[in-house]
Amino acid sequence: MTAPLAGIRVLDLTMVWAGPMGTRLLGDYGAEVIKIEGPKQWDLLRGLGRMPRTEERWYNKSAYFNHNNRNKYSTILDLQTKRGRELLLELVSISDVLVENYRADVMQKLELGYEEIKAINPKIIYLSMPGHGKTGPESGYVTYGTNVEQLAGLVSISGYENGEPTKTGFSYGDPMSGTATPAAIALGLRQLRLTGTGVFIDMAQRENLTCLVGEYLVDYSMNKTLRNPIGNRNSQFAPHNCYPSAGKNRWVTIACENDEQFSNLCRAMEQPDLAKDPRFKTAEARKENEDLLDDFIRTWSLTHGHYETMYILQREGVLAGAVLTIPEIMSDPQMRSRNVWTEHSHPDAGTWEMETPPWLMSRTPGSVRLPAPGYAEHNEYVFSDLLGLTALEIETLYKEGITTLSPDVKSHI
Repeated sequence: MTAPLAGIRVLDLTMVWAGPMGTRLLGDYGAEVIKIEGPKQWDLLRGLGRMPRTEERWYNKSAYFNHNNRNKYSTILDLQTKRGRELLLELVSISDVLVENYRADVMQKLELGYEEIKAINPKIIYLSMPGHGKTGPESGYVTYGTNVEQLAGLVSISGYENGEPTKTGFSYGDPMSGTATPAAIALGLRQLRLTGTGVFIDMAQRENLTCLVGEYLVDYSMNKTLRNPIGNRNSQFAPHNCYPSAGKNRWVTIACENDEQFSNLCRAMEQPDLAKDPRFKTAEARKENEDLLDDFIRTWSLTHGHYETMYILQREGVLAGAVLTIPEIMSDPQMRSRNVWTEHSHPDAGTWEMETPPWLMSRTPGSVRLPAPGYAEHNEYVFSDLLGLTALEIETLYKEGITTLSPDVKSHI
């Protein structure tokens, strides 16, 4: 069956994580994604692979880059040159979508802002995803995962009571914006279908991430209540925590939302009388005596493995989940039964397993068609097949440094 985005051509001017992940998802579901890098302004992820610089074509072997750039083609254009800009505009004329995640002023300085692009192709869907958006007093600030969580409010509500604010350690702003990208593009394509004209989409990564703390924002707006971080606990329910299990660094989460679930937990722990204990009989009492209750559960959980605890409690109707390590996730029977992992081969980086496209569409599933592109791997396809340049014109691009077959490694340390 035809993939849902088959026939859609995407110009990918993104780097690092948020943008490349979003355009990768478009490629996963059939779009033709052309990743455009420069001789000096190449994707930082190519250099974050901890790969010795003595390795041949080390810039094609980064796991970080290869994960976020599968199902794409690669071409190299120096957009700071007049000819490079002209060629990009020619690509714009035969494309449907352009995605960029530069600092807010970069595309305007390159004379490649929405107005310039729209003049070439009024049907283009143009998505910009700078950290702070395209307007406002902080629009020119640089944003990475190392600071967007803080600015979005997420860090202020994370951590433990009376402790320091805690960053997640995962840079949530990037994958949140990445997964929002297909939805934004789908809305733009729908508008195109309904009106015949394209659209500019301003998706600030900071604002997108702030959606995660909406409950806290509304609580403060309505009630002027500012909640303190509470670690793995819940403001209403107890038990609600992460408990140690048998084995080294093994943990399980357990939560009870009502009296029935708590009674089931007590039965599973072979301590049914705890459900009748006045200290734990009601939700209010359990919350008031939460420390003591956690001690009872912790004593029991330490006698079972984390998977075992999850299976026991889930059979009893209690919310529980083993805290899985990366190796455990990749061997997890549930994930394996749903074919979550697919073997992936790359001519330079080798063979490994990675996740399949995440949304299981019954008639038009996503697929992994292409490995992440090597640097400049598809120059010939883009310049010759798509743009119709002659061999002499292509040779001139190389001679003038507008394109290249290998990156200027001195431009990135």
